[in-house]
Amino acid sequence: MNLQTENLVVSFDGFKAVDDVKFSMGVGEVRFLIGPNGAGKTTLLDAICGRVKPSGGKVWFKDFDITRQSEHEIAQSGIGRKFQAPSVFGALTVRQNLELAGKAPRGVFANLFGKSRAKEEQLKKVLDDIALTDKADILAGSLAHGAKQWLEIGMLLMQESELLLFDEPAAGMTDAETMKMGELLHELAKTKSILVVEHDMEFVRRYASKVTVMHAGKIISEGSMDHVSNDPQVAEVYLARRKER
Repeated sequence: MNLQTENLVVSFDGFKAVDDVKFSMGVGEVRFLIGPNGAGKTTLLDAICGRVKPSGGKVWFKDFDITRQSEHEIAQSGIGRKFQAPSVFGALTVRQNLELAGKAPRGVFANLFGKSRAKEEQLKKVLDDIALTDKADILAGSLAHGAKQWLEIGMLLMQESELLLFDEPAAGMTDAETMKMGELLHELAKTKSILVVEHDMEFVRRYASKVTVMHAGKIISEGSMDHVSNDPQVAEVYLARRKER
């Protein structure tokens, strides 16, 4: 398994936001994490990337215990986190944002001669992957919301993250942008693992290969979207509630 949590607990003043969670996912998997507000989904992502420290249990990534590592160390190990609101450097160009996010070149030759050819090729590929080649030299602050989302994903790709954590990546996007986002997630899954917190059930149905449902800090169901949709417990605590709105 690429990622695994073992009896993971995250408490805030005695309240268990994540309660004894055993979770795992493999390489090349697109997993969607769903559940009502307050279910513990985002807190689980926070614990995986080191933003919050667990009160109990462990987090394993590529067979290494990363539970007590710092957020920076976890990022260096290959876990990238994208939040719902895009966070880019508006006063820098798209290209400069990507260059800043890229891992520093290593070795004497790289240090002497600056950007390596490999890094330049990586930059070109990432620009192509996120469809921003024609906007490479404009200021990031002038990009539309969807394009800023693509840029932030590109910054994670420049960091060579192997596991990407997304919190509602399609929020605020047009229908066309949402479809493009789903297609991009599946393209990225050819070489990476993708874990997505999402509330848009149509988006989940279209692009999820496997779904994990959380409620009150616990995992209550896992499987295909059809499987969890037919789970009586899921219908009771989440899906039926959404239909009433």
